[in-house]
Amino acid sequence: MWTRRDMLRLAAALPAGGWLARYEALAAPYKGEVKITAVKALQLDIVGDGCLIRIDTDAGITGYGEAGVNARMARSRIENLPRLIGADPLAIERHFRAMTGVQHPFLPSIPTISGIDIALWDIAGKVTGLPVYRLLGGPFRPSVAMYSHGDYLKDMLDPASCREWAQMIRSAPEGFTTFKIEPTQCLRGERLAMPVTSAQLRKIARGFANVREAVGEEIDIGVHCHNQYDTPGAIGVAKATEAINPLFLEDALNVAWSEGWIALKRATRTPIMMGEKLELVGQFRPFLDNQAVDIVHPDISYAGGITGCRKIADYAALTRIPMALHNVGTLVRTYASAHLAASVDNFYRSESRLGRPGRVIEKMAAGAPPVVKNSSLQLPEGPGLGLEIDPGFIRQHMARGETDWA
Repeated sequence: MWTRRDMLRLAAALPAGGWLARYEALAAPYKGEVKITAVKALQLDIVGDGCLIRIDTDAGITGYGEAGVNARMARSRIENLPRLIGADPLAIERHFRAMTGVQHPFLPSIPTISGIDIALWDIAGKVTGLPVYRLLGGPFRPSVAMYSHGDYLKDMLDPASCREWAQMIRSAPEGFTTFKIEPTQCLRGERLAMPVTSAQLRKIARGFANVREAVGEEIDIGVHCHNQYDTPGAIGVAKATEAINPLFLEDALNVAWSEGWIALKRATRTPIMMGEKLELVGQFRPFLDNQAVDIVHPDISYAGGITGCRKIADYAALTRIPMALHNVGTLVRTYASAHLAASVDNFYRSESRLGRPGRVIEKMAAGAPPVVKNSSLQLPEGPGLGLEIDPGFIRQHMARGETDWA
């Protein structure tokens, strides 16, 4: 008769790099006992870059994930995935390989697969009675460092407005100490030129200088781009903001690999972070192999789910590159990111929508809300993701035209 102590002792005896082997050892006593009965998608009105995924089983256990595409796209792709209905949800690696393989006549939808993978890990934790981070070999840390956003900063070119924002963030109970800010916030109502003009770069430099003066040195600031610059423009933004010692310059160039990333890294002392729109290890490899990046930051709902992002972390670790996590999703994505972060040795920090005015995301939890103190999220406890979703919240925030998990 297997006990949880027996399984944990066996998993602990496995090599440190064998996280899949540890998972297989923990899941082995339960293989074949549960079958998938349904895979569903649901669109909420509070998320612009994804949807929820739900996987039901014949044991009454339900797993939740979050995909990086909308529900209509997810539903169309779920119909064409390798057969999941009737399969064992604990065969996670086998499902991951089958789903991410080439699927004629189109390439696999990795953002859809990401949501399914997260839901399978949630089920695995609930079946074994363990948090996902334990299944993955963690925790490496008791809480997860997070960073927030400066989009509530009204006018970066006005020192008084910057001081007002600084007072707001200092008074928030979450105690965030890192914020990322878009350079275009210095160009309100102004079209971004290509390449960026000298006048625009001067405004960007002045705006970030105002923020640094307002928040002092105890708050870290990241420069947050959206892949919109050409190489001269990205280098210009990097040089315009260097004086405030940014924590990172994020996604300044076009998403795809090019040697422009090498030119950018060589042109600035600011650490280069990228990857929120990349998928699987293969798309991260050229950035890492060419030493063109200081930090990778995949999105767990877009890059391959927990399985895919853990593989990205392992590959990045070969060259001592840390992994951050992009996240502007719901509590499902936030908790999934936290479990992954706790199980990855080279984790850096995770983006978060927690702590925003109204605390809307936090209201998704039916039980205890997430706890963020001193800019860190306390690890969710309980089996699986450790998240009990409030059905009332789901009904209240279903997007127009959606039917509750139809």
